[in-house]
Amino acid sequence: MRILHIITICAISLSFSNCSNSNKAKNNFPGREAALKLVNPDDFNSEIDGKQTALYTIENNNGVILRLTNFGASMVQVIAPDKEGNFNDIILGYANVEGYVNDNMNHGCTVGRYANRIGKGKFTLNGKEYNLTINNGENTLHGGPDGIHSKVWDAVEIENGMRFTVVSPDMEEGYPGELTVVVTYTLNDQNEISINYEATTTDSTFVNLTNHSYWNLNGEAETSILDHDLQIMADYITPVDEGLIPTGELMDVTATPFDFRKMTRIGDRIDDQHPQIIFGGGYDHNFVLNMEVRPQPELAAILYSPESGRTVEFLTTEPGIQIYTGNFMDGSVSGKNGKPYNYRYAIALETQHFPDSPNKPEFPSTLLVPGQKYT
Repeated sequence: MRILHIITICAISLSFSNCSNSNKAKNNFPGREAALKLVNPDDFNSEIDGKQTALYTIENNNGVILRLTNFGASMVQVIAPDKEGNFNDIILGYANVEGYVNDNMNHGCTVGRYANRIGKGKFTLNGKEYNLTINNGENTLHGGPDGIHSKVWDAVEIENGMRFTVVSPDMEEGYPGELTVVVTYTLNDQNEISINYEATTTDSTFVNLTNHSYWNLNGEAETSILDHDLQIMADYITPVDEGLIPTGELMDVTATPFDFRKMTRIGDRIDDQHPQIIFGGGYDHNFVLNMEVRPQPELAAILYSPESGRTVEFLTTEPGIQIYTGNFMDGSVSGKNGKPYNYRYAIALETQHFPDSPNKPEFPSTLLVPGQKYT
């Protein structure tokens, strides 16, 4: 299996020369310092389970900034310009490490061992049934409550980025094999954030990793995302039952609220009475990408805000992308700028393998065996 997730951020109404001027002084990036001040690195200096946490800042020559923490190998801030050249933070998250420790919505983190849902929290592998920790109705979600998103990862600074490593012990949350995971983030001068995942195991196991950032291209908690436009390169979704577990079938998106093959306003059909929309409370579905398994990333989705002029392109080698439109956000949580995260104030686009693949042999396999490397 291969995963590579590249996100390209640029204010689309600006020419490339305006978007990449390495001679600009920092004070010529309006709004950027205010966004930076929302998160104090000292508030990420802590010791959790005997390991040190910290905040790391990566900056390119265009003024774009990516901030990361080794708690959960998480993205904390993406600070990028709008169509007027004004900078703002465009992902949700918290101003201190305690927010991530107490978080139950997986803001910005690396989720696993198995991203998304596994039905009834169990699977059979090599003739043995494994029972996982249940944390989403009768199912397991995102590797369980003590998955790798809740760990302090070892951190190493590299050129233009960070490399994080964590070891998940054999049978943690019910998964067989000791799993070693390495996640590498880089930011280049083309405004591309690359996230590369690697994993090895001591026993046969299932693995599905992704990043779980919530995006709002108007700025963190500024508006709902219903006026954002979205395009997804997918002719099908994997339809789900009432517990949001795939049925094993594929559903053609033609003439449904799931047809995003052309740029479409997210809010136009999000409350449609289609059974799949009702099950998800909006969009909470895996889209089957049209590309075959491939060694290099290809375009999977484009998110665009007409208000800010920001565009984010998502490229991947994975077969699917889960779209989640903040259907369970209720304003009870506030973020870095102190504003509440209200209903549908963000969207997550999670490139990954399909939900419940361990129980769906017709889906692309997520099996990893000793001697293989998941990359």
